[in-house]
Amino acid sequence: MANPYRSREGLSARPVANSDEIQLRIDPVHADLDEEISGLHKQVTQLKHVAQEIETEARSQNDLVSDLQMLMSRAQAGVKTGMKRLNRTVANQRSNHILQVIIFGLGCFTVVYLWSKYFKR
Repeated sequence: MANPYRSREGLSARPVANSDEIQLRIDPVHADLDEEISGLHKQVTQLKHVAQEIETEARSQNDLVSDLQMLMSRAQAGVKTGMKRLNRTVANQRSNHILQVIIFGLGCFTVVYLWSKYFKR
C-alpha cells in the first residue's frame, strides 16, 4: 500500500517530521464532502430527535406501569381484606347455622315426644 492513511479519493496524508501528527489535504475536485457531511449532520439530528421521542415514550410507559403496579397492589390488599371478612362471615354463619339446626332438631324431637304423650292417653 503506497499511502496507509488514504481513506477515500481526495484525502491523503502528508509525511510530517513528527510521527504523531497526521496532516490531511482535501482536493478541491471532491467538494461533495461538505454536502455529505451536512447530510450526515441532518441524519444525526433526526436520529437525536427520534431518540428523544423514544426516551419520552419510555418514561411515559414506565410511569404508566408504575401506576398500574400501585393500583394492583391496592386492589390485592382490598381483595385480601374482603376475603378475610368473607371468611369471618362464613365462619360465623356456620356456627349460627349449626346452632339453628340443633335447635330445630330439639324442637322437632320435643314436638314428637309431646304428641306421642298426648295421643297415648
